[in-house]
Amino acid sequence: LFFNPFLIFVLGLFIGSFLNSIIYRLENNLPFPLTYSFCPHCHHRLHSLDLIPVLSFLMLKGKCRYCGKKISFQYPIVEILTGFIFFFIFKFVSMNQLSVFDLIYYLTVSSFLIIIFVYDFKNFIIPDKYLFPLILTVFAYLLFQYFKFNNLNILLNSLIGALISLIFFLIIYLISSGKYLGFGDVKFSFFMGLFLGYPKILVALFFSFFIGAIIGIILIILKEKTFKSEIPFGPFLIIGVYIALFYGEEIINWYLSLAV
Repeated sequence: LFFNPFLIFVLGLFIGSFLNSIIYRLENNLPFPLTYSFCPHCHHRLHSLDLIPVLSFLMLKGKCRYCGKKISFQYPIVEILTGFIFFFIFKFVSMNQLSVFDLIYYLTVSSFLIIIFVYDFKNFIIPDKYLFPLILTVFAYLLFQYFKFNNLNILLNSLIGALISLIFFLIIYLISSGKYLGFGDVKFSFFMGLFLGYPKILVALFFSFFIGAIIGIILIILKEKTFKSEIPFGPFLIIGVYIALFYGEEIINWYLSLAV
């Protein structure tokens, strides 16, 4: 399973379906989804044929089988997004000759990030309920790497990255009195630095702000937003994380080659 990219993609589709369930329960203050799934409109219990990622949405033409209400496009989008992220994580792990344990770690982190991405996009809040376990997951992995390889540099690079990112965001937060970004972004920045380490965190920060600025300008031009409008920054931070994770070394080496 772990060495077949197609099955990894399919696994991502099913995990994405589960993440949708978590996001819905998080938004509605419901307990963790350990029970059966149900329609958010009529609360009818969903059966196996209703829960096939993407295919069920297509077969049902985007409507609930029992009440006929429209199913949010969020469900197939998150499923497909998770599938592709899992696929690219698999490629990343394979290219870097990492272990199955590393693959599970990156897939776990990605699952947390997808929850945070969607929830912040919709509600303008990064939920501590999933951010703190995410940070603990990364820290536990780093400690395991340290004790396994007795390599202090990996741990130090991560801590330096976390400190740089945290101080940078904290300064912006304090100077703007929370107008430019929320404190949830400050806390998330600590995860970013811890996960990516130094110097990859610099790549993530650059692209997060660059892409965020471009999208913001486009929305203002289209009159969807104004200069005073609130825009969730978490999704841009997560995009920056993946750019730095997948292409950080290449970007850094390219930049350094220009300076020579």
